Amino acid sequence: MELTLLGTGAPDGLPRPECPCAACATARGTRSRAATALLVDDALLLDLTPGAVFAAARAGRSLAVVRQVLLTHPHDGPAVELPAGLPPAGRVPDGRELTLISGHRVRAVAMDAPGTGYEVTGPEGVRLLYLPPGAAPSGLTERVARPYDIVVGDVVGRPDAVARLRAVGAVGPHTEIVAVHLDHDAPPGAELDRRLAAAGARAVPDGTTLVVGEYRATPPAPRRTLVTGGARSGKSVEAERRLETFPEVVYVATGGRREGDADWADRIGLHRERRPAAWRTEETCELVELLAADGPPLLIDCLSLWLTDAMDRVDAWDDTAWAGGGRSALRKRTAELVAAVRATRRTVVAVTNETGSGVVPATAAGRRFRDELGRLNAAVAEECEQVLLVVAGQVLTLRG
Repeated sequence: MELTLLGTGAPDGLPRPECPCAACATARGTRSRAATALLVDDALLLDLTPGAVFAAARAGRSLAVVRQVLLTHPHDGPAVELPAGLPPAGRVPDGRELTLISGHRVRAVAMDAPGTGYEVTGPEGVRLLYLPPGAAPSGLTERVARPYDIVVGDVVGRPDAVARLRAVGAVGPHTEIVAVHLDHDAPPGAELDRRLAAAGARAVPDGTTLVVGEYRATPPAPRRTLVTGGARSGKSVEAERRLETFPEVVYVATGGRREGDADWADRIGLHRERRPAAWRTEETCELVELLAADGPPLLIDCLSLWLTDAMDRVDAWDDTAWAGGGRSALRKRTAELVAAVRATRRTVVAVTNETGSGVVPATAAGRRFRDELGRLNAAVAEECEQVLLVVAGQVLTLRG
């Protein structure tokens, strides 16, 4: 079964008409995207968009033999003129199935937002799932018999859709995930590729034809990632993005609770509101045990607070205690953590702070913390497949 993506953009396309934003300003040439529409084996058209006939011609395809046109979501704006020769466009009630004369079977899948998803099974048995913009499948409670060969949907806007599908086995290790409905809130260029790769997905240019079920070697997503950056740089948000398509995540909060600290409580509250409801939180600094155990991915936020706790335990802030054994005790504890990062079989994303780029601390204890955090960051980074630096919300790849 061949799938041609006549467009891969949001309903308004990319760039949006008259939009002055930076994303639209850079969406030129191969980065421009027409509204998403899918052509399956020249027989089935999913979503009728303006200029579909010309888009098909540019991709070396024709709509002349299309047998069925199905819509996935309400189309705002002026009515789209039906090209001559095409059957009328319509939508299928949730749960209903159509069998086309071409041998394709199409089943309507219920969504949690206005719209309809479509599961398409080709004559040879391969399957694709196409999701409308801003929507995820609803009512997924039981594991499916086998995963889809390809899933096409709004990965940037609804990463939880991929998480839901993974949770029931509808997305497996060999499922190809293609991001569409790309709007101007999606990062451009290489940053989009990097973010999608963390989810096991990719974007393709308009006019791309994919063979559904064809083996495609994909580089594995990094299993250990360190995200570093300054205060309020966006590093925690970036770390969360890297795991938002996983159905289960353990969020390891190393800061714990601080009784009577309203500002700290507000910070914790904001983090919790951002995290998916399915994630589980553990407030602990016992990272070695977690890294050694089997289980879902870990998001550790953050190593800086872990180091603060480790220094508290050996009284490293006191000069006398530091010289009398605190240094060696701390180095032993950090070496155990680094060894656990090296040996872990879990997917891990760890957050840390980048220090030492600004004012030199005025106290010996402050300078000690800065130096020890720099050493810890370097040692953990050495054990990670990917290291990211976040500056002003922008991500720079240092490794991987």
